[in-house]
Amino acid sequence: SGSSAAAPLPEEDCMKLNPSFLGIALSSLLAIDLWASKRLGVCAGEGSAWGSARPLMKVIEVSGHGIPWLLGTFYGLCQSDSSAAREVLLNLLFALLLDLVLVAVVKGLVKRRRPTHNKMDMFVTISVDRYSFPSGHATRAALVCRFILHHLVLAVPLRVLVVLWALIVGISRIMLGRHNVTDVLFGLLLGYALYSVVEYCWLSPLSAPALFALW
Repeated sequence: SGSSAAAPLPEEDCMKLNPSFLGIALSSLLAIDLWASKRLGVCAGEGSAWGSARPLMKVIEVSGHGIPWLLGTFYGLCQSDSSAAREVLLNLLFALLLDLVLVAVVKGLVKRRRPTHNKMDMFVTISVDRYSFPSGHATRAALVCRFILHHLVLAVPLRVLVVLWALIVGISRIMLGRHNVTDVLFGLLLGYALYSVVEYCWLSPLSAPALFALW
């Protein structure tokens, strides 16, 4: 009879009993990401498989850090006597600041902890740097790489070196144990896309006369 028939489960209970394919796929990808990141963190400590290469990886880390890039760009902006060079440097400074803000916001929203095998001895950190997603070094490397390739006239070997530098910075973040693989991959994609925003908002004496009046 109708009274003896089992009442249907509420929709939310059905969802709990039958997890979605998407949820299972994401959990599997996360597990693979964590496993691969730990296996590839070969320079995470002095006693790691490639621990002797850790000092070199830390030099690469500094090469992709925001402070040297910001200071170097600002110094070049102050020293340049070419209006064209100042325009390029001012936009590079804008791009670097935009990258810092965007990465800090995303890290603060996602709040993904750094890998457990990471050793917190990074060069100059702030509060959001305890989070790992996305990799700020990776976003900056991709952004700067694309910026340089578009605005500097370089011979082919130098262009190849710039691309290799960006990729090596990203790889070094995983090898040092600073980030998971997905942190770096998303960071590289974000930095690549961010350059398009910088180009769209390109600052010039016509669009931002007050800024150029300062220099």
